[in-house]
Amino acid sequence: MNISRTDLNLFVVFEAIYSQGGVTRAAEMLHLTQPTISHALGRLRERVGDPLFVRHGQRLVPTPLAQKMIGPTREALKLFETTLGELDGFDPATASMHFSIGMRSLMENSFFLPLVMLVNSVAPKVTLASAQLDRRRIEGDLSSGELNAAIDVFLPLGADIRREHLISSPSVVVARRGHPLVQGQITLDDYLALDHVIVTSRPRGAGPEDIALSREGKTRQIAARCQQINTAMRAVASSDLVLTMAETFARRANVWFDNQIVPVPFEAPRIDAYLYWHANTDADPANLWLRSTIKSCVAEADWAGPAQTL
Repeated sequence: MNISRTDLNLFVVFEAIYSQGGVTRAAEMLHLTQPTISHALGRLRERVGDPLFVRHGQRLVPTPLAQKMIGPTREALKLFETTLGELDGFDPATASMHFSIGMRSLMENSFFLPLVMLVNSVAPKVTLASAQLDRRRIEGDLSSGELNAAIDVFLPLGADIRREHLISSPSVVVARRGHPLVQGQITLDDYLALDHVIVTSRPRGAGPEDIALSREGKTRQIAARCQQINTAMRAVASSDLVLTMAETFARRANVWFDNQIVPVPFEAPRIDAYLYWHANTDADPANLWLRSTIKSCVAEADWAGPAQTL
């Protein structure tokens, strides 16, 4: 059957006759005349090559083909109803949807769990996935719907990708308590003399702090690179290594480690996080709700200490 040549309203009539057991009651339910219902049934019978209903006393009894059709028909009509309803708005209390948000481990560690807890409290049927963000594919993934949104630092992307600033954070130094050279503060000389661990997905290359130091003709010694913030925090807690990172991320991760967090002893750049989405979802009610929820989560988070959700 070529669906492009089929009036989908015929299936609305089919479901009404099936559920009501006759043309008269189906007409009343759909607020149509009996001749209109009968005509629609005749067209559908011709289309599928089956009577669909046969009279048995005062009722129309479905044929085996009608019994086979009713389940998929009801599922399809429900899907249409849900989709059309979402065009009019998005009700988080009843919506059943899945959102994928691209982010790297630093962002996930800071943002994802509070977001899950917030969403769960207001939208119990909505599910979230934190997806590994590939910056080379972010535009395509947002365009295709593979990602509904993304959180990352500033990225130079095309005009179809929307961007909104989420948070700006100064850099800080993280060191273990009892560190011989870090006692509530750190000097620049000590900072340069110590070995550093950094959080990055790159096996080599300078970070923003290294670029800032190079402008002053100085360098630091990077002893270890790791991909996960908790790994770096654990390394700091159990050694004399120090870690430089955004205060926002450091304080969230330090809930589990009780390391020192002190100011950076030089003019280090602030770290900014942005929310990204595709232009084709600008006015989409579901995506609008997702973006608003992410922004609310970031705005309401307690970055200075243990969050309620941790």
